[in-house]
Amino acid sequence: MFYPKDEQEQEALKFIMLAADVAKSSLCLRSKCGSVIVKNGEVIGEGFNAPPGNKKLKRCFKDDIPKNFKSDRNCCIHAEERAIMHALKTNGDKIVGSRLYFIRLDNNDTISRAGKPFCTICSKMALDAGVSEFVLYHDDGVCVYDTEEYNNLSFEYRE
Repeated sequence: MFYPKDEQEQEALKFIMLAADVAKSSLCLRSKCGSVIVKNGEVIGEGFNAPPGNKKLKRCFKDDIPKNFKSDRNCCIHAEERAIMHALKTNGDKIVGSRLYFIRLDNNDTISRAGKPFCTICSKMALDAGVSEFVLYHDDGVCVYDTEEYNNLSFEYRE
């Protein structure tokens, strides 16, 4: 993990702000998330969290899922998953070695700093697709994780 400085940080913040704009399209009733995937300064994929098929729900199904449910406890596809799928569909030859930027917005569309938990679903998918780095905006600023490191952290996290 490293914290970019100067020009690197400015570029990272530019893409974090772009991910925030993407997050505003979220259809999730709990949280607005956005993600963009970048390779050599070019956005090759983007996504927001929403139910499959962008179906508008009247209530979140997460409230009805039992604690011992043996799969993902979300009714939405994650922003990172959608960004990876978009990149694979439109720029599949560019995804290897790319960088994924992720952000969450609060109810007022203000950027929320990232924190735990880390996501095993997204980290495994990113590793398999060839994404090299995850970028999050923490209390300490922009944080860049090697995707394998992010994946390991996601498996170590416990509530």
